[in-house]
Amino acid sequence: MKDRLDLYNRKRRFDETPEPPGAAARKKGRGTAARASNEALAYVIQEHHARRLHYDFRLELNGTLLSWAVPKGPSLDPSVKRLAVHVEDHPVEYGSFEGEIPPGHYGAGTVIVWDRGTWEPNGGAAQAARSYQAGKLKFHLHGEKLHGGWTLVRSHMRGSGDKEQWLLIKERDDEARSENEYDVVTALPGSVLNGSAPTEGRPGPGGRAKKTKTATKTATKTATKTATKTATKTPSESANGNASASRKARTTQAIIASPSIEGAVKAALPATFKPQLATLVDTAPPGDEWAYEIKFDGYRVLARIDRKAKTRAVKVFTRAGNDWTAKFGEQVKAFEQLDIESGWLDGEAVVLDENGLPNFQALQNAFDSNRPQDIVIYLFDVPFLNGYDLRNVPLEQRRAILRAVMDKHDKDKHNGDKHDGGVLRFSNDFAFSADELLKSACDVALEGIIGKRRDSGYVSGRSSAWIKLKCRRRQEFVIGGYSEPSGSRAAFGALLLGIYDDAGKLRYAGRVGTGFDAALLASVKKALDAHETRHMPFASAPRERSRSPVHWVEPVLVCECNFAEWTSDGIVRQASFVSLRNDKPARQIIKEDPRQGADVQERTDAASETVPKKRTSKSKNAAAPAEVAGVRVSHPDRIIDKSTGARKIDLVHYYESVADWMLPHLHDRPVSLVRAPKDIGGELFFQKHSQKLSIPNVTQHPGLDPGHPPLITVDTLKALVGAAQMGTVEFHTWNALVSNIEKPDRMVFDLDPDASLGWERMIEAAQLTRSLLEELGLTSFCKTSGGKGFHVVVPLAKHAGWDDVKAFAQAVAQHMAATLPTHFSAKMGAQNRKGKIFVDYLRNNRGSSTVAAFSARARPGLGVSVPLAWDEVATTTSGDQWTIENVHERLKDLKRDPWADYAKTRQRITAAMKKRLDEAQ
Repeated sequence: MKDRLDLYNRKRRFDETPEPPGAAARKKGRGTAARASNEALAYVIQEHHARRLHYDFRLELNGTLLSWAVPKGPSLDPSVKRLAVHVEDHPVEYGSFEGEIPPGHYGAGTVIVWDRGTWEPNGGAAQAARSYQAGKLKFHLHGEKLHGGWTLVRSHMRGSGDKEQWLLIKERDDEARSENEYDVVTALPGSVLNGSAPTEGRPGPGGRAKKTKTATKTATKTATKTATKTATKTPSESANGNASASRKARTTQAIIASPSIEGAVKAALPATFKPQLATLVDTAPPGDEWAYEIKFDGYRVLARIDRKAKTRAVKVFTRAGNDWTAKFGEQVKAFEQLDIESGWLDGEAVVLDENGLPNFQALQNAFDSNRPQDIVIYLFDVPFLNGYDLRNVPLEQRRAILRAVMDKHDKDKHNGDKHDGGVLRFSNDFAFSADELLKSACDVALEGIIGKRRDSGYVSGRSSAWIKLKCRRRQEFVIGGYSEPSGSRAAFGALLLGIYDDAGKLRYAGRVGTGFDAALLASVKKALDAHETRHMPFASAPRERSRSPVHWVEPVLVCECNFAEWTSDGIVRQASFVSLRNDKPARQIIKEDPRQGADVQERTDAASETVPKKRTSKSKNAAAPAEVAGVRVSHPDRIIDKSTGARKIDLVHYYESVADWMLPHLHDRPVSLVRAPKDIGGELFFQKHSQKLSIPNVTQHPGLDPGHPPLITVDTLKALVGAAQMGTVEFHTWNALVSNIEKPDRMVFDLDPDASLGWERMIEAAQLTRSLLEELGLTSFCKTSGGKGFHVVVPLAKHAGWDDVKAFAQAVAQHMAATLPTHFSAKMGAQNRKGKIFVDYLRNNRGSSTVAAFSARARPGLGVSVPLAWDEVATTTSGDQWTIENVHERLKDLKRDPWADYAKTRQRITAAMKKRLDEAQ
């Protein structure tokens, strides 16, 4: 008996939830034999407003309640087969449970007893156990609402988490009724214990409203009207207006401080933060692991709140990291009134039209006319709060915390009354299926919907755990030119659109001439005039002939357009202009190809099963040493990066996880170590040789560096983990192997930018470096530095000596600086690279080293140096785009090692190459 209730008990914390604990065993006399002879078996259906409304169907057998979750509830129609997902057994005492399971707990939401009574298995209780095991259970119900014969039959399908999927079917008897005639769930609502029903539309965790009868019957006209009516309200009104019952929530401080919130760790508030982005899909993934919200037509914003002394400093940033605090005067005041000490809040800024729908042009007008009071920010996530990093807390719990913050703000502002107005609002998710909600959104001309895995953490950058489904194809384009107007049209005729391809080239993608009014034509023309140029920005001329002259513009302006489809030639059809977008860099605009929903589900299922939760707020052995790859790790919970809360054990686990990728880049190369005995904000030590500090499993190479202790190599997993255990954060490698130390086998150019430069300049610099090397006859490879820039690496045959390689690298750097003096510098020192990029050739000295591929960096955020294919360079966003937290997302998606050809590329620096550089000086 204990085993049958073990899963039930493990999923619940009975000191915090009102649910009854499962007893180890039932008393003698309550078993099968006793029940078969003289006692009836209990039956109960509980209406459960959890993630989504469902009905828990329970039958007592062998001392527990066999349990199935029936999403749509029972039907009296024998032709209707209701899905019944088999779940863990529940204790018999659970059959009388009604109440509220608190937010953050398994099954959080409202539970009522919808029906109860007894059940009579065909053939008796003894036969019932055998029938249940065989997967076909026939029985009669004697309930207050349900009666007659029923069948539960196991299907061959499996649901999420490999749960068995059964079917609940009504037998044909006097109790059967057609569903078109009678819907028992709708006709007989409420609890059989006290006669009451849950408050209409009562929200569960995250504010999901209960479906109404008409919303459930989507095949009818009434359903369409109901769903559309829901979508025409503002997102806050749809879930809060129809679901206005108050929530039983603890205070924000109590939720955050609770050690039961797995994944929350104390951490300093980072100065900058990059948002999580959604992946475009063509269909919704299967399964119920997803929560869906409205896709807002606005600007993504991140608010940083940091109270110092008795005041708060509030800043509002765009997705690209631009500080727009000055544009959000009213909203900043509202953020200051939130009852929190510090945090990063994620949301979307919109302006609502007279129908309560987001209108992007109205948002633009609000900015242009300096009317911030018209702007509403819908908040949907909270990755940091009150000194805690919540990024490893599941989405559903993060949103419950955010809702508690917003509910308290609303009540404080409106004297205890719940209120969904104001310039800050909570973005609710909905109980409708993805298909229902998307249809409703499209019916009222919304942009689409966003889906998020409920169990997912927060990951900066694009992730398959967040998806977007659009009503109509819509994306951003780079403006490359415009045609002159004709007839009565003013300003211009059409905009010429482009997107960047995998090689970083701007490809023509069609034109757009509709969607403009007179005011919009004038404002767009003003922006075009500021960037007009004589040079065509596209890689090849547009094939379409224009009836009127064309003007080219610099490829820096971004616009968003609706369109019908892509042609086979990569041209958009029936495009309609939506707006200019000054929150997105032009270099990041690529063609958005939707993924299949099933593929996204498979990827996120794999991620949730294989990626361990690295950071937890409470551990049974928090202070005890850990063991990783056979290496004892001391002080595993020591915080090494205060900006993210990353611990020593997180870094050790990172190196363990990427060892197969990283060790080929370390093998047989002398390695220098950057060690942080305390944390990366403290004192750092650069260790080039094997000294008194003994690092387990590293290999020593005496005599290779005369007059110094032995050089070291890190060739095995144990050596890599052992170095991390000794406080190593960064691994730097020489440009030669220990087996031939005097003949470098690579040449490195470290592109190091002035801090004032934008990332587009870095992309351009890397591509120019590659082009020059190709002209010289040298193949190169690129990787992010994990810090501010790129490393361009040229593999070499072990032929030339150190001095020759360094001299050639210096000549390349000097040629770049002489050719483009406004872009590059070949001289060290901050004063020599103001507004420029330093082409650091000094990495090619004997004894110098460069951070290795997949090494972390001892910088806030723990960025990682990541190898790239050249066609990926144009799509990068920063040198520390990947960190120890999100690099696994990239590695999962890789179909091919971007440096697969590196090992077989062997080339020499020739006299002809040197001569070409000399002649160019």
